Amino acid sequence: MRTFMIAGVSAAALLALSACNSGEDATNTAVNAEATTADQAATPAADGTVVEVAQGNPEFSTLVEAVTAADLAGTLNGAGPFTVFAPTNAAFEKIPAADRQALMQPAQREALQGVLTYHVVPGRLTAADIASQAAANNGSVELTTVEGGILTLRETNGQWVITDENGSTSTIAMADVPASNGVIHAIDTVVMPN
Repeated sequence: MRTFMIAGVSAAALLALSACNSGEDATNTAVNAEATTADQAATPAADGTVVEVAQGNPEFSTLVEAVTAADLAGTLNGAGPFTVFAPTNAAFEKIPAADRQALMQPAQREALQGVLTYHVVPGRLTAADIASQAAANNGSVELTTVEGGILTLRETNGQWVITDENGSTSTIAMADVPASNGVIHAIDTVVMPN
């Protein structure tokens, strides 16, 4: 099983928005972080970084706000590539408002960075890559996040479910949103590190 190391991507990874599932198999798979250059070229690049793509989608406004509060925009605008499991606004709304507001305060910047970077994996991992890696590992794949924690992905009833280190789950609602420095997979629930 391959692990991935990412630098400085935290709660910003929460950018993963919970969009409607297209139902395609490719939508339900993810990319292997150690994909070859040829594999990476197969994923179309967009005209903006993961941050710019998120800024252009109103479903990611809370994520963009969190990335800014965590001072991670510069990192996520970097060369990457990054795979971001980005929570949508609806995903953030599942967190009690008082907790969300507290996390956005300057005194909590380090904690927010940890949450956001837990949503980011090094490399450009498409849904197909994730599916391929899972197929080689008894149906699941463990990805090491930039934060240093592990996310476990497994296909369940035609959807990719992410399990965090606390046993909580999130579903990839939309996969393979291209960016110039990576790929975004929108998720319906914020995942949390230990």
